[in-house]
Amino acid sequence: MDAACSARKLTPKENALRIIKYNSPERVVSEMPVFQIKYHGVDHQSFGEPDVSDGHDKPVGSRWTDIWGTVWHKEFPGVMGMPEVNPLADISSIRSYVWPDPDDERICGKIYKMAGGYSFNDDRFLFGSHRDTLWEKAYMLVGMENMMEYFYTEPEYAREILSRIMDFQIGIARHYLNIGIETAGFSDDLGTQNSLILSPAIIHDFLLPEYARLFSLYKEKNVIINFHSCGHIEPLIDMFIGLGVDVLNPVQSTANDLRSVAAKVRNRLAVQGAISTDLIMQGTKEGIRSEVKRAISLLGEDGGYFCSPDQYMPFPETQMEIFNEAVYEFGSYENIERT
Repeated sequence: MDAACSARKLTPKENALRIIKYNSPERVVSEMPVFQIKYHGVDHQSFGEPDVSDGHDKPVGSRWTDIWGTVWHKEFPGVMGMPEVNPLADISSIRSYVWPDPDDERICGKIYKMAGGYSFNDDRFLFGSHRDTLWEKAYMLVGMENMMEYFYTEPEYAREILSRIMDFQIGIARHYLNIGIETAGFSDDLGTQNSLILSPAIIHDFLLPEYARLFSLYKEKNVIINFHSCGHIEPLIDMFIGLGVDVLNPVQSTANDLRSVAAKVRNRLAVQGAISTDLIMQGTKEGIRSEVKRAISLLGEDGGYFCSPDQYMPFPETQMEIFNEAVYEFGSYENIERT
């Protein structure tokens, strides 16, 4: 660490940037400090809902249609709804389908409204959300089984769906860039507990070129890319690195070999997560502390690690206190044990 930085304590934003860059951070923390910006519809809202509402913040039994025409049904309290009607399940439907327009004031207006509450003196990254970036949006429109079939039986239809979704995301990205976001968040769950949900060939042939279109736009502006994918994603780490992803989360400890992940990402890609949700939910104090210490030693030796749950849940307050105290205690680079 240079003399100027060693003479003062790093701000949370400076420390997070050093974590991402493997550049002598002061400590491991749980997450990047962000001020999140969203377009209207990113959380499955309909056009008729207020800007501040979440599409799933509804009574059990609710049904609604989001801005893409997907019909949702909320069945359980505290759990997001699930797609019930997919507007592009039938190939012929695309002839009359009206794609959402990222320049529609009802959609993009929220971006500028939310940005008005942010000061660039704020010690947080201005963050733009692209929830359901590509694969997840595709199966919400087409149906998961249908989309999986169409990769093989109707590949041109599958490509058109993916391309049109990405056209929308690129349009949203231009609005985010207009307000000066510093980091962009993407999400597509590409893994199950023990394998990829799609074959590597399908991912590289159909998804990779579309991700590259969007990510290259952000990398040209030096925007930090944070990609969320649940499940077993070890086989895709090199792909993420090639795309320019800066932070990968949540790196589920029950679905990935953390030692193998550490070897692949060191000095190339920062990771976030890796602490079992089940352990934090109902583990012992000793068990939580031991796992936090192990994960930090394994993944955070030189930077590159945000220590957090591998899923966010309504954890008991006492359990989260144990977890947070452990991250603080073991996260200082004066205390980290080398593996």
